[in-house]
Amino acid sequence: MEKCRASDASVTVLQFDFDQPTSTALTLAQRFRVETLYLAVLCLALLIGVFLRLPSSLFSPGEPLHVIKAIHPEAGFKGVGFDEALYRGYVDDLIRDGITSYPDLAERYVEVQRRLASAILPPTRFLYVFAAYLWHKIFGSDALTSLHDISSFFSIMFLFLAAGFAFRLGGPRVAVWVTALMCCAPTQIHMAQHALIDGFFAFWATAALWLLWENLRRPNLIPWLLLYALSLTLLVLTKENAMFAYVGLVAVLATNRWLGFGTITPALLGLTVIGPLAGVVILVFLCGGADTFYHIYSLLISKASVLPYAIATGDGPWYRYLVDLLLVSPLVFLLAWGAIFKLRLNDKASLFLVVFVAGSYAVMCNIRYGMNLRYANMWDLPLRYLAVLSLRNLFVFFPQCSELLVGSFVVLLCAFDLRQYHIFFVQHNLYELVTGGLLHALQILK
Repeated sequence: MEKCRASDASVTVLQFDFDQPTSTALTLAQRFRVETLYLAVLCLALLIGVFLRLPSSLFSPGEPLHVIKAIHPEAGFKGVGFDEALYRGYVDDLIRDGITSYPDLAERYVEVQRRLASAILPPTRFLYVFAAYLWHKIFGSDALTSLHDISSFFSIMFLFLAAGFAFRLGGPRVAVWVTALMCCAPTQIHMAQHALIDGFFAFWATAALWLLWENLRRPNLIPWLLLYALSLTLLVLTKENAMFAYVGLVAVLATNRWLGFGTITPALLGLTVIGPLAGVVILVFLCGGADTFYHIYSLLISKASVLPYAIATGDGPWYRYLVDLLLVSPLVFLLAWGAIFKLRLNDKASLFLVVFVAGSYAVMCNIRYGMNLRYANMWDLPLRYLAVLSLRNLFVFFPQCSELLVGSFVVLLCAFDLRQYHIFFVQHNLYELVTGGLLHALQILK
């Protein structure tokens, strides 16, 4: 009888079940080895993800870095994009005149924008510009290099954030595979290679989402509440797209009564309002007054809809984002979509992510001339989390080797996504993530 029990315990551990109780020293040793193996895989995935997100300028020709440069996924587009040039101008203004000149910068924007027929990026995207300014102060790099470095740094930070969030949602095994998929996500790597704000924004949106989850699961803990409010403030200071993420967060709170994600407290509701309002107040102060702040956004809204490029590329049906996601990461997207159809009420973490994506999607797909896959970077983690759960469901009937099968397919998905990145951003030099460019890169359109 004792031999049978020992055998059963060994089988339990070989199935990589961290949550089952152990009763023998041998079982504990096996469990330790399995956990160590998963930790090693997680560290390897993070190292690969960091390498893929490092600025290509670090690997200048010459020994010994020329070998590393040869395998680094350097973007094909080498120019300075329209958005990048505007961000560079704002950072240059801060470098020249200092942070106290921000009200003057905002007033100059209003004067220039009034004379232009179409919209340009507003200086209210303060946090990204200010972060690049601080980077310049610390490292002495020029404005454009500082912007590139900030994008790269926060793309790396987003990878670590995703690992932590996935761990809190699904445990260590899910965190390993989600992190591996995130490290090879094509649009995440793309955001790290250019001075674009959307990867930076995705970091703060995902941070706010994680902090909302923690506050729902463990209510009324002051550190979590304060961090949640701060994340919402910083989200507003980053980009006007904060409204998209905010609607997703509110959708989670609104459906909590039926889906039961956790406990909503008066403090949580209050900070959900106070956090964004604090961001708006800071922006008003930075702009030098409510009048300038109002003119900035009214001009942006009125003239963005007549921008020729936005009219040509930023429109489409409500399912446009679904098409774009399918073009960029088809396997991950289909697996995530499959997981949605198997959700149950007790799948709280998955439902939490789905509601956030659905809420933000409902707003984003209704912005006329305002659709771009860059804005969907904040959905990369939810999609890959769902994809991992779908893989685990596929192999649930192979308990002896399910984790090995999941890991093997995750490696294949990572290789496929890296191939997708190479096609879009190295071979075809894409910069903007619009449907036409994606279709041409895949040779669907000639």
